[in-house]
Amino acid sequence: MGMDLRALRTLINRYITMSSANINVQGDSNLVCQPIHYYRKQEGAQRGTLMQCVGEENWVDSRTVYIGHKEPPPGAEAFIQQRFPDNRIVSSKYTFWNFIPKNMFEQFRRVANFYFLIIFLVQLIIDTPTSPVTSGLPLFFVITVTAIKQGYEDWLRHKADNAVNQCPVHVVQRGKMIRKQSHKLRVGDIVYVKEDESFPCDLILLSSSRDDGTCYVTTASLDGESSHKTYNALQDTKAYNVENEVDSIHATIECEQPQPDLYKFVGRINIYMNNEPVARPLGSENLLLRGATLKNTEYIYAVAIYTGMETKMALNYQSKSQKRSAVEKSMNAYLVVYLCILISKAFINTVLKYAWQADPIRDEPWYDQRTEAERQRHIVIRAFTDFLAFMVLFNYIIPVSMYVTVEMQKFLGSYFIMWDDEMFDHELGEGAVVNTSDLNEELGQVEYVFTDKTGTLTENNMEFIECCVDGHVYVAQAICNGQVMPGADSMDMIDTSPGPEAREREELFFRALCLCHTVQVKEEDTVDGIKQGIHHGKSTSFYISSSPDEVALVEGMKRLGFTYLRLKDSHVEILNREEKIERFELLEVLTFDSVRRRMSVIVRASTGELYLFCKGADSSIFPRVISGKVDQVRARVEHNAVEGLRTLCVAYRPLSPVQFQEVCLLLSGAKLALQDRDKRLAEAYDIIEKDLILLGATAVEDRLQEKAADTIESLHKAGMKVWVLTGDKMETASATCYASKLFHRNTQILELTTKRTEEQSLHDVLFDLSRTVLRQHGGMTRDVSRACDCSLSGDYMDFGLIIDGATLSTVMKPGQEDSNSGNYKEIFLEICRNCSAVLCCRMAPLQKAQVVKLIKASKEHPITLAVGDGANDVSMILEAHVGIGIMGKEGRQAVRNSDYAIPKFKHLKKILLVHGHYYYIRISELVQYFFYKNVCFIFPQFLYQFFCGFSQQPLYDTAYLTLYNISFTSLPILLYSLIEQHINIDILKKDPSLYRDIAKNSLLQWPTFVYWTALGVYDAIVMFFGAYFLFDNTTFTSNGQMFGNWTFGTLVFTVLVFTVTFKLALDTHYWTWINHFVIWGSLIFFVVFSLLWGGIIWPFLNYQRMYYVFMQMLSSGPAWLSIVLLMTASLLPDVLKKVIWRTLWPTTTECIQQMHAGLGYVPAFEDNADKLYKGQLSEFTPLSSILATPQAGSRCRGSGNNRHTHNPTWSTRSEPFIKKAMLTYWQRPQDYCTFAPLLGFTDVNCTTGQGAGPDPLV
Repeated sequence: MGMDLRALRTLINRYITMSSANINVQGDSNLVCQPIHYYRKQEGAQRGTLMQCVGEENWVDSRTVYIGHKEPPPGAEAFIQQRFPDNRIVSSKYTFWNFIPKNMFEQFRRVANFYFLIIFLVQLIIDTPTSPVTSGLPLFFVITVTAIKQGYEDWLRHKADNAVNQCPVHVVQRGKMIRKQSHKLRVGDIVYVKEDESFPCDLILLSSSRDDGTCYVTTASLDGESSHKTYNALQDTKAYNVENEVDSIHATIECEQPQPDLYKFVGRINIYMNNEPVARPLGSENLLLRGATLKNTEYIYAVAIYTGMETKMALNYQSKSQKRSAVEKSMNAYLVVYLCILISKAFINTVLKYAWQADPIRDEPWYDQRTEAERQRHIVIRAFTDFLAFMVLFNYIIPVSMYVTVEMQKFLGSYFIMWDDEMFDHELGEGAVVNTSDLNEELGQVEYVFTDKTGTLTENNMEFIECCVDGHVYVAQAICNGQVMPGADSMDMIDTSPGPEAREREELFFRALCLCHTVQVKEEDTVDGIKQGIHHGKSTSFYISSSPDEVALVEGMKRLGFTYLRLKDSHVEILNREEKIERFELLEVLTFDSVRRRMSVIVRASTGELYLFCKGADSSIFPRVISGKVDQVRARVEHNAVEGLRTLCVAYRPLSPVQFQEVCLLLSGAKLALQDRDKRLAEAYDIIEKDLILLGATAVEDRLQEKAADTIESLHKAGMKVWVLTGDKMETASATCYASKLFHRNTQILELTTKRTEEQSLHDVLFDLSRTVLRQHGGMTRDVSRACDCSLSGDYMDFGLIIDGATLSTVMKPGQEDSNSGNYKEIFLEICRNCSAVLCCRMAPLQKAQVVKLIKASKEHPITLAVGDGANDVSMILEAHVGIGIMGKEGRQAVRNSDYAIPKFKHLKKILLVHGHYYYIRISELVQYFFYKNVCFIFPQFLYQFFCGFSQQPLYDTAYLTLYNISFTSLPILLYSLIEQHINIDILKKDPSLYRDIAKNSLLQWPTFVYWTALGVYDAIVMFFGAYFLFDNTTFTSNGQMFGNWTFGTLVFTVLVFTVTFKLALDTHYWTWINHFVIWGSLIFFVVFSLLWGGIIWPFLNYQRMYYVFMQMLSSGPAWLSIVLLMTASLLPDVLKKVIWRTLWPTTTECIQQMHAGLGYVPAFEDNADKLYKGQLSEFTPLSSILATPQAGSRCRGSGNNRHTHNPTWSTRSEPFIKKAMLTYWQRPQDYCTFAPLLGFTDVNCTTGQGAGPDPLV
């Protein structure tokens, strides 16, 4: 009829009204959202409010879902079936039909590929001096190899998608349970999910196997929290527990359109009873998200609300885009420069050709007469054709083979990461995985590291350490009731046994921890599918909770003699030390929130006494305490905080019946409030939780992954800034940051949180923080490396920033209405630049990606790396320049979407400091060397045109033109780029500061590029004019025959091949038999090929202009002499430059290389040996910092801002050479010795004691 379904629906929505209760939109203090407005289908088109994440499009429309696809009763509302996507998940990039055109488009977006395509087409169209094969074959190889690699990677993504989309799910249809594939689910289907199964889409909980309609869920793959969360079914549907009953539900759900905020959902359900709708509100406590897992609940029934790419998990995925490294960007920039040089050369030669041919005799000599057709061609067409011919002739200055070599280097080099035994985890049985080899060198350029917390930095395994009651310390299984337990004699503890009078308060403390929690008990043999704690064939109970801290505390109390048994019929049962069961009636629970930082319970003992037990952060408990041993407990809390433990304080308050009645009235009034319910509850809690009596404190450890703190410290020393982005609570994340040495004891914490912005405007808070950090640093941004060096002396104030998701959302808002607010983003970034570490907590997955994007887009454009282990980290991993997945316990989604995958966080140290360092050094040399050798190759061709009348005559034979980059000079640089080690691996790991030498793409800066280009031009001039002047009018062989133009070109080419190969040999630090075989073998191959090419009459050639040319050249003594002289003259300036620079202005890397080689003078080394042995220098003290101190007038050369005062300065060559001592630690005696194998000393002097072999400290 000309009107589509969407237009019809919109028209009906305008006029249909329905009477129902308002949707209850309840705020959340942790919600990372801002309000937008929409019009709801109800009387008067009443205006409502939805919440929405910053940066996302406005969800102004709602959706109506018909449960079980049942039509509403007649007259209730119009039935308009909306179309929703199926439940198919798509993470792949290509399809079978669009792979070739889409992949070709992406590849020819590269400047180099597009350029070589144009050159190839020109060679096909016009008559050029060289064959089209010379350009077409390498281009075809590069395109094919890249397409195969990208096609294979996408095929793996298709395979993973199919595994998810085809997994079976159970659906209720017509009162029966049927089984279908996941991708066939539709919105409105009633889904049946069993324990330990993942939810196939976003669901609204209808009923569960539990009588109270609750279920327990882990959302580890979404927000990183592996603890159990409680979700509630609707009161009207929780009793429906079989297929027929569930299928009889007649209801519709109206809710917001999909949005990515995991913590927010607003909707309502209309349940039809006797054809009359009963409206009930729906919130996030009713929404089960795709990817979450059902735990400790036998089964549930739920209705599909969002499917496929509309689920919150899918909306939090960042689209996978092709990443390009900084080296590749530099290559493209250099390519543009060389393209301009090429065009200039072709233009100059074209102009000079026509200037030369202005004389008719030169234009058309008697031996080269033009045809009539050529004479009739317009001069512009002839000039353009000549210009293209010169372009093709000089085309070899653009190294097409460089891209082939780079692709091979990246592909083959990635295997060195996968073959690294040190990054193999025997527990998992897996090693490192490379999903994208295009970014190997980017691992050596990282400036910002963004890491998840749970499962990445930590094992997410809480352990109860100790508790302190009135100053007496209790360690589980070590001290119990003041008695030291067997086997605990060697533990470091405080043994201050309480007297008999303290026993009552001690037991009250233990009871408080057994009562004040939200822990559930599981009475089954397995937990998460793993059998645990089965004794004599009988299963024991296990604890689960939304907070792993609470489980650790309850388990700790169990080891100290008080066991929490169960919560049954609103009564808590505890087994005390006398094996007697105590029952307490649970009257009220004052839930925990991040603003109050505490939770409380009100219980009635069997004796009728009423108690309020409260536990929380020390900052929220101490101000409310009126009695107790505050000083002793505070001292212990501070001691444990310094140790990186998570601390909680416990207090109580006895209540009289009158006080309890007042509390009940206060809480009832707040809970029944329809407006500002959260605010009124907070006020009520504040009144109730006061006049407390302090009992004690607890200490829980969230175990870090092995060597996580060591890795973070190494990254800081390497000049990287580490940010922790987590969905966890601020207190939990902050404790982990201290334990992992992200924050130190002298770190001043700056808070930018909701709690602070409620007390003070965001504008004022930001400017206060900005003034604080800039006052300390004098208005200058502090370099991270300086912070690392100064941290030993403690002469500066170290800052750490903590920000939560809600505040970050406000900071990143595109525009502020307040004209005085200024640019919040810039102020925030300035604060972050002056902080050594940043912690972002309560982050939604998409917010993590937004933070990474914010740093990427800052004016410094730093290289970022994101590392995580769960699906909630995928967006961040895809957004960062380099994404690394951890093979953790939260599935494999992060691993599948990452560029690299490693078993543990500790392996990040080696993949960056060693592999990244090596790859960047190797590929930067490869790129510069390729441009250098091609300048040497083609610039003589340009000079030759001045001596051949600009006739486009090649200087080299076609075989030499084709094989120069493919055979004669390609293998040595490829091998160099795979195995070169300019510094020993152990030194790179011991001295992370060496990473700074290559920061900011220092080896591919424009000055370095200009130097290599100038060196290539110089070598080309020496080769061409050296050969020209040495043999001018005197070029005779032994039989008196003169050299011809092909002999001259062969001589220049021979000097060229030997010079560029020797240049690479001089740059090689790590020699193996493979290097010798390839470098000298390539030279031998060139000689043998030249002898065969010119010494045999090949039947497939029409003419053979190189016949006997090479042999004739080698028969001349002056030719041999010229080869040696020209090679020496070409290489000498570069050698002299390196010697002078390394002597006067060495980099840190060059200093270490000289120390490694036994060159130079290190007067401070022996003095520092004692410090190193005695522990005054840490393992991470840079080797460069224990070298000679700078003398007056000397300085250390470096790369930009990455040189610091600790870098060594080498003495002049006139100073005496002495050997350097290296301190080694022997297992029994300790001696100084000169360590010949490492330092390369000629005479070894080592007085060793008895014992095993040495364990070098440096």
